[in-house]
Amino acid sequence: MQLNYNYNTPIGAAGGIVDLAPHYIRSFINEAATGAVLFGMGVTTGTLAGKGVKVPATGDTAVKFEGIVTNRRTTELNLEGGLTLRNKCTLGVMQYGVIYGLVAEDADVDYGDAVYLIITGDEAGRFTNDSTGGIAVKGRFVSEVSDGIAAIELYNQAQA
Repeated sequence: MQLNYNYNTPIGAAGGIVDLAPHYIRSFINEAATGAVLFGMGVTTGTLAGKGVKVPATGDTAVKFEGIVTNRRTTELNLEGGLTLRNKCTLGVMQYGVIYGLVAEDADVDYGDAVYLIITGDEAGRFTNDSTGGIAVKGRFVSEVSDGIAAIELYNQAQA
């Protein structure tokens, strides 16, 4: 009898919670187009402040950063076997804790490096340790990059 079908998200997947340390996840409405938001992506405040999020864009500031989209294994695959976060679906967004985030293709991060959210171009929503063109996130990288993701420790994002 087959007992394991291997449909689980592998450990270390984008948007995965790294450990059991304290963390805080809020629910938001996805204001972005279907497929634009990905697990592990950083999102910013949408038009429905406190309720909606979107893909970061030019002009967004650190105050607009809401957190990183979590993969809580609650999204079903479509009939083609793909996984797409739909417009107006509910997203879990980690605001503090340790999570696997999507990292810029050319980023070379080390443990303890500062975290910046990219807000322009095709990599908007991904993270880097390069402050050029990004916004500072209260957090640090706690792993190196592996397959385009790295563990990011988010501190409380609330502004003083």
